[in-house]
Amino acid sequence: MVNATAVTATAGGSIIQAGGTARSRRVLAIAVAAGALILQAGAALAGSQSTAITTAAQQNFTEYFDLLSLPNVAAEPGDIVRNVEFLEKSFQKRNFKTHRLENSARRPMLLAELNGAKANAPTILFYAHFDGQPIVKEQWAQKDPFEPVVKQRDEQGAWKEVPRDRLLAKPLDPELRVFARSASDDKAPIVMLLTAIDVLQAQRKAPAVNVKVLLDSEEEIGSPSLGETVKANRELFNADALIVLDGPVHGTGKPTLVFGNRGITQATLTVFGPAAPLHSGHFGNYVPNPAMRLATLLASMKDDDGRVLVEGYYDGINLTDADKQVLKATGDDETALLKRAGIAKPERVGATYQEALQYPSLNVRGMASASVGAKAANIVPSEAIAEIDIRTTPETEGRRLFELLKRHVEKQGYHLVDAAPTKEERASYDKLAMFKLGSVEAAARVPMDAPVGRWAMTALKSSTAPTPKVEPVRIRMMGGTVPTDVLVDALGLPFLLVPTVNADNNQHTFDENMRMGNFVTGAETVYSLLVTKYQR
Repeated sequence: MVNATAVTATAGGSIIQAGGTARSRRVLAIAVAAGALILQAGAALAGSQSTAITTAAQQNFTEYFDLLSLPNVAAEPGDIVRNVEFLEKSFQKRNFKTHRLENSARRPMLLAELNGAKANAPTILFYAHFDGQPIVKEQWAQKDPFEPVVKQRDEQGAWKEVPRDRLLAKPLDPELRVFARSASDDKAPIVMLLTAIDVLQAQRKAPAVNVKVLLDSEEEIGSPSLGETVKANRELFNADALIVLDGPVHGTGKPTLVFGNRGITQATLTVFGPAAPLHSGHFGNYVPNPAMRLATLLASMKDDDGRVLVEGYYDGINLTDADKQVLKATGDDETALLKRAGIAKPERVGATYQEALQYPSLNVRGMASASVGAKAANIVPSEAIAEIDIRTTPETEGRRLFELLKRHVEKQGYHLVDAAPTKEERASYDKLAMFKLGSVEAAARVPMDAPVGRWAMTALKSSTAPTPKVEPVRIRMMGGTVPTDVLVDALGLPFLLVPTVNADNNQHTFDENMRMGNFVTGAETVYSLLVTKYQR
């Protein structure tokens, strides 16, 4: 946040802190310019809908930057509270009634209801999250991931930082990007929604639906408190449908609707070696190395084409010809996908990218054994660890897949223990391992002809949508995971994922970014949903 010593009011009535640092003076300059833009909003609204959305988006970029400046890793409850306090004010000033939802983890969530609800109108519950993935500052090409910067590509295609006030230029350059943690995942969709509300209120229009917004504080760690939060506040969540504002649009950039998401099951596999690390010269070729054994064990789980060899792993998956036609219709550019990933060929779990996402995955998300680099020692390590995540589908429940993997490990000759092996166990068993189940989130999917899907298709083909004449891309099930299972089980709502951010946003890793063209089209998408009647 800005190190400020004074307070200045903009023309739009919002309060901007300003003061003695160069950074604070830059923020103040942007704020004053944004205030001037507010005075022009009436004229803009008389023009095209796109112009109105762009103007409102530019007005909100300071608010967006301030939100991105708040650290939001769920491991720090104090940071989460500061995000909630900021978001409460953002929604309250737009005529929302807010409810801070406390939980045992001291990471409150936020439910906001737009005042003026109509008794006979359907209610849409929008879901987004404001927590973010952990960071490693040294990996980022900027001073701090919580100090957002604006960049553009130079003639060589490299990203170069430019002044923030470039965001206020007219016309807005759609290729400008904001780099920061949660720039795309998932703070941008929150501000997109606020922007759509701003346009409606400036136009003195009421949404065609009643609006509720749930902001999750724990999505990146599996939303462990979401179930208890919903249960404790059940009446606040009454709605007719759930819209999840998360995830990237299709690689073509077309408006995208997603009808399901994979779940995730996490597990930790530990292979034990000697009771303590041993000198590799004295004991190499005599004491088995647990890192080598772990590598062999993991290799036994997949073939060279990436297909899981564990018996029964894909049971229940039966893609019909109709399913395959839907998957093919997404129009993925497989060559571009390979180029983006930097690989020569894909695994062959499915015939295409979309088809591969319909099957459960088996991924090693991290490995450790002793140390590397300057800290590496010439030893036979005492243990080797693999962190595993399994992306599941509605047909392949995570706990069942864990049990299948457990049996596979045992078939490779391992005796499984529940804790560090005792002296007796070490003396009795050649191969010792521990396999622990972690968090489990279930997959969820709705039929592609569901009423919520038809409503969203109507909205994205309407005159207020980003590309009214372009058929939206329909995706049967995305590869990532959001906590739809908890919300659907608790609330029994039909749901749909409406992604809005650019496909190449680097979410979950360093140099996460948000393309400004997508910020505008995302706000247009949300606006179109808000003004489209929903049939129960």
